[in-house]
Amino acid sequence: MASTPYRTRRLARFFSAAGLVLGASIAALGGAHIAQAADALPKELRLDYAYYSPTSLVLKHFGWLEQSVGEGSKVTWTLSQGSNRALEYLNSGSIDFGSTAGLAAVLSRANGSPIKTVYIASRPEWTALVVAKDSPIKTVADLKGHKIAATKGTDPYLFTLRSLEQAGLSKNDVELVHLQHADGRTALEKGDVDAWAGLDPLLAASQLQAGSRILYHNVNFNSYGVINVTETFAKQYPQAIDKVITAYEKARKWAQENPEELAQILSKESGLPLDVAKLQLQRTDFSNSQPGAEHIAALKAAAPILLTEELVRKGVDVNAVVDQLIEPSFSKQAVAAK
Repeated sequence: MASTPYRTRRLARFFSAAGLVLGASIAALGGAHIAQAADALPKELRLDYAYYSPTSLVLKHFGWLEQSVGEGSKVTWTLSQGSNRALEYLNSGSIDFGSTAGLAAVLSRANGSPIKTVYIASRPEWTALVVAKDSPIKTVADLKGHKIAATKGTDPYLFTLRSLEQAGLSKNDVELVHLQHADGRTALEKGDVDAWAGLDPLLAASQLQAGSRILYHNVNFNSYGVINVTETFAKQYPQAIDKVITAYEKARKWAQENPEELAQILSKESGLPLDVAKLQLQRTDFSNSQPGAEHIAALKAAAPILLTEELVRKGVDVNAVVDQLIEPSFSKQAVAAK
């Protein structure tokens, strides 16, 4: 009987130790599973490319992302013809990375799309209000009662609203004709509309090929070119975002160092003449790709137009939307490595 407490203590120590080992094993397996679930690349990485996003063309041209991910993940590319299309593809799950204007991303987030801006592709002056070369229209105020072609949900559309507001007009003072960018250019040059909210490289092409005249431009009314993902993708595949941003950084540095070759790639991809590509790139700044205070402040300054023009629900806190949209953490490491 005297040995019973001793045997009991030994058994207790054994099961306790076994429990610790088993618990540690389970924790390790669970931790590995969680890490795998969070970090593994998807079987397919789906990105868009766009003529208004030159670094996306560089990335696609050289295949640097394909080289980076190797055989572990297939990379597919989809052409976006405007921010509205990129956001449609992103929100429908057709792509994982969408190239848009910053303010268009704010609009999408404000209307319920759970997206995050993880990278700044460029600081372009890619949009302006243009009229035909022989148009009698001289100022934005002269547009009252006239037709303006614009692609709803894109930077040119929002640029138009801000330009009208600055001139003391609203969208009710003009007739906005909702056409995709290429169709808007055609409508202007055929005389079907009186003005067009142009977007490069189509804007540059219309200037050089049809003599279209810039009626009003304002770099501060152009928002940034950004790369967005959904919140779900960001949580599930942070390693994929790191891979893509690192590849974009390589493309951005190459673009800065090789302007002539960049123009040639843009010309080839868009099917537009080399002088058109060069004009677009003259007004595109690739210097600051890390999302931060500069971009947040610019988007907050622009965001009130979404409320005044009733493009978002009443009561939406657009400043909070901007704060929720911009996510700098993913790009810090890649940008810092430059």
